[in-house]
Amino acid sequence: MSIFRKNVPAPIPEPFSASDIKIESSTCTGEKTIGFFDKTAKRLMFAELVRSESDIAKFYKKYGIEYKGDK
Repeated sequence: MSIFRKNVPAPIPEPFSASDIKIESSTCTGEKTIGFFDKTAKRLMFAELVRSESDIAKFYKKYGIEYKGDK
């Protein structure tokens, strides 16, 4: 057993896909969150705080999706 962790990406949660990733910004504070957008509930699921561009890249890498920068 190795003491080092392998960088295995987490599976994309069911029923989402890479095209469901969305970034939302708070109207009051401007705080940004990234997650998978649920169209039926109209909210982000598995949301994480975004403070910089590198946080967005880390979110994509976490799920094994290629991040192409600003779209």
